[in-house]
Amino acid sequence: MKDFIINCVLWICALYGIIEIIKTLFYIHSCNKIKTDGINIIVTVKNQEDKIEGFLRSLNFRLLYGKEDYIENIIVLDLNSIDNTKKIIENLTNEFSSIKLINWNEFEELFSPK
Repeated sequence: MKDFIINCVLWICALYGIIEIIKTLFYIHSCNKIKTDGINIIVTVKNQEDKIEGFLRSLNFRLLYGKEDYIENIIVLDLNSIDNTKKIIENLTNEFSSIKLINWNEFEELFSPK
């Protein structure tokens, strides 16, 4: 009886794992609005005007002159900042093509399944 219960528990765990793998593959297949061969870094910010420029410049410097050539974009998600954070990021997007600025609605549209 003990072996039967252990086997049932193991089979249930295995089936649950298979279902989770199928769900993940389905989600990856259906969420194809970003076309890239590399890695995207998503940075969320809110009211970080004193820190964001240095952070994004150092990250972009590593992309341009470092060994992180597999990283495609730095996507900055602004969560309705009320200071100059958004303006600073907009200036950086004009300077660097790898930095993209999006808001929450664009983020949901970009990463939601079909």
